[in-house]
Amino acid sequence: MKEYFEKYAELLLKRCLCLDKVRPLLVTVPVRAIDFAIVLAHTAYEMGITDVYFDWTDEDLKHEQLLHFNDEDLINSPFWNKKIYDEYAKKDAAFLMLYSDDVDLMKDIPEAKITLTSRQYRNSRPFFKKRQRTDEIPWCIALIPTPGYAKKIFPNSQDPLKDAWDAIFKCCLIYEDDPIKAWDEKIKRTQMKCDILNKLQFKYLHYTNSLGTDLTIELPKNHIWSGAGKENQDGIPLIVNMPSEEVFTSPKYDGINGIVYSARPLVYGGSLIENFSFEFKNGKVIKVKAQSGEEILKKMIETDDGSAYLGEVALVDYNSPISNTNLIFYETLYDENASCHLALGDSFPTCLKGGEDMTSEELRKQGLNKSLIHTDFMIGTSDLKIVGTTFKGEEITIFKNGNFILE
Repeated sequence: MKEYFEKYAELLLKRCLCLDKVRPLLVTVPVRAIDFAIVLAHTAYEMGITDVYFDWTDEDLKHEQLLHFNDEDLINSPFWNKKIYDEYAKKDAAFLMLYSDDVDLMKDIPEAKITLTSRQYRNSRPFFKKRQRTDEIPWCIALIPTPGYAKKIFPNSQDPLKDAWDAIFKCCLIYEDDPIKAWDEKIKRTQMKCDILNKLQFKYLHYTNSLGTDLTIELPKNHIWSGAGKENQDGIPLIVNMPSEEVFTSPKYDGINGIVYSARPLVYGGSLIENFSFEFKNGKVIKVKAQSGEEILKKMIETDDGSAYLGEVALVDYNSPISNTNLIFYETLYDENASCHLALGDSFPTCLKGGEDMTSEELRKQGLNKSLIHTDFMIGTSDLKIVGTTFKGEEITIFKNGNFILE
């Protein structure tokens, strides 16, 4: 296992974050993943990085605080008060966020507390979020399994943690002789899709499938499709999600109409939301339905003025490595890379030509959304069809039977 831990650590630090120079590093990591954290620390120290801050997390302790703390205590808890992120963002640090949520653990927590802590988590690090949003700093999100999380994915396994690590290593190409080289090859294929879409410049995307999805999404003029390996402001080709199968852009916030149904569960603030739908009119969610977690969704879209509008549209082949595992990971990072998805909330300034140099007001005029939240939800199915209409009025099928068909 140590050999694969080392390859995973090197992939995250050397390729995803591209740490070819010494800079501070903040790592969010579950305390139950201490074995991997030690290997990661060793790799970082060997690279000459000595300012490494470990932001330890623990789902059981979070649960106990949510169960017993009042609102003021929760707001001040370091589990959700992440001011340290701003301190390291000011030092031009790199950020590696390693997550693992035990979604069943929070079933007895009131929805109001989930909403409160999710809001505090976002609000307590505004400078970091600003620099992250405009790709001014290196950052990456990856998955680290813990025993409780692994049991959720592999409930009948004799060794769920081993099986969870195996699934992660397969999806992240860790079993390849040279994972970094393998990802460089994958990024070339991703960039080819981006080049095709950017050249076509669609004005509308129309989604339909057998679940009942019938959604039209308008895209702003001069939008840019991006994917893994996109260069940040310093020209560094980061991989901000590991793994990453998507190509994505930001829609025109007031140009979404119709209804869309979820294809996979969503974990939000530690709570599981299943079988839900959103109905849009002129960009805004006007109706929410869910088999479970409906009130959480309703509270989420009331976060601020932009939380009921879309900030991202992402294309992912149904025939993707993560989808082909036939697993529900109950972690947005993986489930969103197994399925076409959308995101409510904040948009990406870098997905608009010249957007990184625009003010929030200027971005808004161009059609990009602004919000404290950015919540991805999965909509891709085996029969999803997407038809694009260019600004010249030409209709072109982009997706058929759930997969990208343009060459």
